[in-house]
Amino acid sequence: MDEHTVLEHLGNLGVVLLAVLLSTSVHYLFLKHLNRGARLTDKFPQIRLGYGVIVSLVAHSIEITLFALAYRASIASGFGTLEGNFTGSIADHLYFSYAAFTIVGFGDIVPTGPLRLLAGMEALTGFVLITWTASFLYLEMNRLWRQQP
Repeated sequence: MDEHTVLEHLGNLGVVLLAVLLSTSVHYLFLKHLNRGARLTDKFPQIRLGYGVIVSLVAHSIEITLFALAYRASIASGFGTLEGNFTGSIADHLYFSYAAFTIVGFGDIVPTGPLRLLAGMEALTGFVLITWTASFLYLEMNRLWRQQP
């Protein structure tokens, strides 16, 4: 393996790790906010769960956007491409990122080269963060239902 290939793989790995760490940190901060509870939800516990769902969707959208930016940076750095029904717009990056994060993977846009590692790690990260959210909301439902007569 030549020096350029090693540097390419290290650079790609750096983008992958940064995207995973940033998205996980964002998720932690949003769930920490939800766990503390907002003043509005303390006064009106019946909206706490709905508020949790909305905040979770916002958190996931931010995390997906971080991965979309990572795809854009990776492609600009020569770490692979996205091929298929892809024009290079930020909307295409976001669409692919949503599909990868939610593990839907429609298949109309396909990563090539080292960029495949980022797509795989996004799918794994998305699965973990979505299940983390589901577990959190399940616990919130149990807490809310125990408080109601």
